[in-house]
Amino acid sequence: MTEQRPLSEGTSVDAGDAGRVEIYRVLGALLAGPPDDDILEMLQEIDTSDAEPTPMTEIWRSLQAAARQADIEQLSDEFFNLFIGLGRGELVPYASFYIHGFLMEKVLASLRNELQKLGFERQDGISEPEDHVAALCETMGMIISESGLSYEEQSDFFRTYLASWMLDFFADLREAESAVFYKAVAQLGQQFMEVESQYLSMPA
Repeated sequence: MTEQRPLSEGTSVDAGDAGRVEIYRVLGALLAGPPDDDILEMLQEIDTSDAEPTPMTEIWRSLQAAARQADIEQLSDEFFNLFIGLGRGELVPYASFYIHGFLMEKVLASLRNELQKLGFERQDGISEPEDHVAALCETMGMIISESGLSYEEQSDFFRTYLASWMLDFFADLREAESAVFYKAVAQLGQQFMEVESQYLSMPA
Protein backbone atom coordinates (compact mmCIF):
# COMPACT_ATOMS: atom_id res chain seq x y z
CA MET A 1 0.00 0.00 0.00
CA THR A 2 3.00 2.27 0.32
CA GLU A 3 6.29 2.58 -1.46
CA GLN A 4 9.25 1.38 0.58
CA ARG A 5 12.14 3.72 1.20
CA PRO A 6 15.80 2.69 1.18
CA LEU A 7 17.28 1.89 4.58
CA SER A 8 18.68 5.09 6.00
CA GLU A 9 22.45 5.22 6.44
CA GLY A 10 23.40 3.85 9.83
CA THR A 11 19.98 2.30 10.44
CA SER A 12 20.06 -1.12 12.09
CA VAL A 13 17.31 -3.33 13.45
CA ASP A 14 17.91 -5.55 16.45
CA ALA A 15 16.20 -8.89 17.01
CA GLY A 16 13.40 -7.39 19.10
CA ASP A 17 12.61 -4.74 16.52
CA ALA A 18 12.78 -7.32 13.74
CA GLY A 19 10.06 -9.30 15.53
CA ARG A 20 7.91 -6.19 15.78
CA VAL A 21 8.39 -5.49 12.08
CA GLU A 22 7.31 -9.02 11.16
CA ILE A 23 4.10 -8.78 13.19
CA TYR A 24 3.24 -5.46 11.56
CA ARG A 25 3.86 -7.04 8.15
CA VAL A 26 1.67 -10.04 8.97
CA LEU A 27 -1.16 -7.81 10.18
CA GLY A 28 -0.77 -5.55 7.14
CA ALA A 29 -0.97 -8.49 4.76
CA LEU A 30 -3.99 -10.07 6.48
CA LEU A 31 -5.90 -6.79 6.61
CA ALA A 32 -5.09 -5.66 3.05
CA GLY A 33 -7.01 -8.53 1.48
CA PRO A 34 -8.08 -12.11 2.06
CA PRO A 35 -5.02 -14.32 2.60
CA ASP A 36 -3.93 -16.57 -0.24
CA ASP A 37 -2.36 -20.03 -0.02
CA ASP A 38 1.14 -18.59 0.40
CA ILE A 39 0.16 -16.49 3.42
CA LEU A 40 -1.75 -19.36 5.01
CA GLU A 41 1.23 -21.66 4.50
CA MET A 42 3.57 -19.07 6.00
CA LEU A 43 1.35 -18.80 9.10
CA GLN A 44 1.30 -22.55 9.52
CA GLU A 45 5.08 -22.78 9.30
CA ILE A 46 5.80 -20.31 12.13
CA ASP A 47 7.66 -22.34 14.75
CA THR A 48 6.34 -21.76 18.27
CA SER A 49 7.46 -25.12 19.69
CA ASP A 50 10.30 -23.65 21.76
CA ALA A 51 8.57 -20.38 22.63
CA GLU A 52 7.79 -19.48 26.19
CA PRO A 53 4.10 -19.94 27.14
CA THR A 54 3.04 -16.30 26.89
CA PRO A 55 -0.32 -14.86 25.79
CA MET A 56 1.28 -13.89 22.46
CA THR A 57 2.51 -17.45 21.89
CA GLU A 58 -0.96 -18.84 22.48
CA ILE A 59 -2.44 -16.30 20.08
CA TRP A 60 0.06 -17.29 17.38
CA ARG A 61 -0.97 -20.91 17.86
CA SER A 62 -4.64 -19.97 17.57
CA LEU A 63 -3.89 -18.13 14.33
CA GLN A 64 -1.97 -21.15 13.03
CA ALA A 65 -4.92 -23.41 13.84
CA ALA A 66 -7.27 -21.01 12.05
CA ALA A 67 -4.95 -21.00 9.01
CA ARG A 68 -4.96 -24.82 8.90
CA GLN A 69 -8.75 -24.90 8.89
CA ALA A 70 -9.24 -22.01 6.48
CA ASP A 71 -10.88 -22.33 3.08
CA ILE A 72 -9.77 -19.80 0.46
CA GLU A 73 -13.25 -19.20 -0.92
CA GLN A 74 -14.76 -18.79 2.53
CA LEU A 75 -11.95 -16.41 3.50
CA SER A 76 -12.72 -14.27 0.46
CA ASP A 77 -16.38 -14.09 1.48
CA GLU A 78 -15.48 -13.37 5.09
CA PHE A 79 -13.15 -10.52 4.10
CA PHE A 80 -15.79 -9.06 1.76
CA ASN A 81 -18.49 -9.13 4.44
CA LEU A 82 -16.22 -7.66 7.09
CA PHE A 83 -14.53 -4.85 5.18
CA ILE A 84 -16.28 -4.22 1.85
CA GLY A 85 -19.89 -5.37 1.82
CA LEU A 86 -22.72 -4.27 -0.41
CA GLY A 87 -22.38 -0.58 0.23
CA ARG A 88 -20.34 -1.04 3.41
CA GLY A 89 -18.81 -3.90 5.37
CA GLU A 90 -19.41 -4.61 9.04
CA LEU A 91 -16.30 -2.59 9.89
CA VAL A 92 -14.88 0.61 8.42
CA PRO A 93 -11.11 0.08 8.79
CA TYR A 94 -9.90 3.68 8.68
CA ALA A 95 -8.40 5.93 11.34
CA SER A 96 -10.58 8.84 10.19
CA PHE A 97 -13.76 6.88 10.82
CA TYR A 98 -12.74 5.66 14.26
CA ILE A 99 -11.33 8.98 15.43
CA HIS A 100 -13.75 11.44 13.80
CA GLY A 101 -16.75 9.33 12.74
CA PHE A 102 -16.30 10.19 9.07
CA LEU A 103 -13.93 9.25 6.26
CA MET A 104 -11.23 11.52 4.84
CA GLU A 105 -11.04 13.65 7.98
CA LYS A 106 -8.20 15.74 9.45
CA VAL A 107 -6.22 12.79 10.82
CA LEU A 108 -5.74 11.66 7.20
CA ALA A 109 -4.42 15.07 6.17
CA SER A 110 -2.07 15.07 9.15
CA LEU A 111 -0.90 11.54 8.30
CA ARG A 112 -0.23 12.47 4.66
CA ASN A 113 1.87 15.44 5.75
CA GLU A 114 3.82 13.24 8.16
CA LEU A 115 4.45 10.54 5.54
CA GLN A 116 5.61 13.16 3.06
CA LYS A 117 8.15 14.42 5.59
CA LEU A 118 9.39 10.86 6.08
CA GLY A 119 9.73 10.33 2.33
CA PHE A 120 6.98 7.74 1.88
CA GLU A 121 5.06 7.87 -1.40
CA ARG A 122 1.91 6.12 -2.54
CA GLN A 123 2.32 3.33 -5.07
CA ASP A 124 0.67 3.79 -8.44
CA GLY A 125 -2.70 2.08 -8.61
CA ILE A 126 -3.36 2.17 -4.86
CA SER A 127 -6.79 3.60 -4.20
CA GLU A 128 -7.08 3.09 -0.42
CA PRO A 129 -6.36 6.16 1.73
CA GLU A 130 -3.23 6.05 3.86
CA ASP A 131 -5.22 5.75 7.08
CA HIS A 132 -6.45 2.24 6.20
CA VAL A 133 -5.53 -0.20 8.98
CA ALA A 134 -3.42 -2.37 6.65
CA ALA A 135 -1.50 0.61 5.26
CA LEU A 136 -0.74 1.91 8.75
CA CYS A 137 0.51 -1.48 9.93
CA GLU A 138 2.74 -1.74 6.87
CA THR A 139 3.96 1.83 7.34
CA MET A 140 4.77 1.32 11.03
CA GLY A 141 6.83 -1.73 10.12
CA MET A 142 8.80 0.31 7.60
CA ILE A 143 9.26 3.16 10.07
CA ILE A 144 10.88 0.72 12.50
CA SER A 145 13.05 -1.00 9.91
CA GLU A 146 13.88 1.66 7.34
CA SER A 147 13.26 5.23 8.41
CA GLY A 148 15.96 5.76 11.00
CA LEU A 149 13.44 7.44 13.32
CA SER A 150 14.38 7.54 16.98
CA TYR A 151 12.49 5.60 19.64
CA GLU A 152 10.74 8.82 20.67
CA GLU A 153 9.70 9.60 17.09
CA GLN A 154 8.40 6.05 16.59
CA SER A 155 6.44 6.41 19.82
CA ASP A 156 4.89 9.70 18.71
CA PHE A 157 3.82 8.24 15.35
CA PHE A 158 2.38 5.12 17.01
CA ARG A 159 0.40 7.08 19.61
CA THR A 160 -1.02 9.52 17.05
CA TYR A 161 -1.92 7.21 14.18
CA LEU A 162 -2.25 3.68 15.59
CA ALA A 163 -2.82 3.58 19.35
CA SER A 164 -5.52 6.25 19.06
CA TRP A 165 -7.95 3.79 17.44
CA MET A 166 -6.62 0.33 16.58
CA LEU A 167 -7.44 -1.30 19.91
CA ASP A 168 -11.08 -0.33 19.34
CA PHE A 169 -10.90 -1.60 15.77
CA PHE A 170 -9.50 -5.00 16.77
CA ALA A 171 -12.07 -5.30 19.57
CA ASP A 172 -14.83 -4.67 17.02
CA LEU A 173 -13.29 -7.16 14.60
CA ARG A 174 -13.16 -9.82 17.29
CA GLU A 175 -16.90 -9.40 17.92
CA ALA A 176 -17.96 -9.00 14.28
CA GLU A 177 -20.72 -11.36 13.19
CA SER A 178 -18.90 -12.39 10.00
CA ALA A 179 -15.53 -13.00 11.68
CA VAL A 180 -14.31 -16.60 11.85
CA PHE A 181 -10.67 -16.69 10.73
CA TYR A 182 -10.45 -12.97 11.48
CA LYS A 183 -11.27 -13.52 15.15
CA ALA A 184 -7.76 -14.95 15.46
CA VAL A 185 -6.36 -11.99 13.50
CA ALA A 186 -8.20 -9.65 15.88
CA GLN A 187 -6.70 -11.41 18.90
CA LEU A 188 -3.22 -10.99 17.47
CA GLY A 189 -3.88 -7.33 16.72
CA GLN A 190 -5.30 -6.61 20.18
CA GLN A 191 -2.47 -8.30 22.04
CA PHE A 192 0.22 -6.76 19.88
CA MET A 193 -1.20 -3.24 20.18
CA GLU A 194 -1.21 -3.64 23.96
CA VAL A 195 2.39 -4.86 23.96
CA GLU A 196 3.44 -2.03 21.63
CA SER A 197 1.69 0.55 23.80
CA GLN A 198 3.61 -0.67 26.83
CA TYR A 199 6.92 -0.87 24.97
CA LEU A 200 6.61 2.57 23.37
CA SER A 201 5.59 4.14 26.69
CA MET A 202 8.88 3.14 28.36
CA PRO A 203 11.68 5.68 28.86
CA ALA A 204 14.09 5.58 25.94
